[in-house]
Amino acid sequence: MVKIRLRREGTKDRPYYRVVVADSRARKDGRFIEIVGNYDPLKDGDNYRLDLEKIEGWLSKGAQPSDTVRSIIKKARAAAKA
Repeated sequence: MVKIRLRREGTKDRPYYRVVVADSRARKDGRFIEIVGNYDPLKDGDNYRLDLEKIEGWLSKGAQPSDTVRSIIKKARAAAKA
């Protein structure tokens, strides 16, 4: 099964996440298939950047987003409509 999830990057006390498509059996910060965005929890305002076109493609192929990624996708879709 393929998942869309966060991969932690950055340093201690300065986390930064990439939104990646990965096999569910791969380690959390291990091997991935494709980077589809990023998320910076310490930044104010728009703290994410997603390639919605790629994400929609993966979702149509059956990829399952994690809970956090699902909420970020929901925000990005609302911002794209407005």
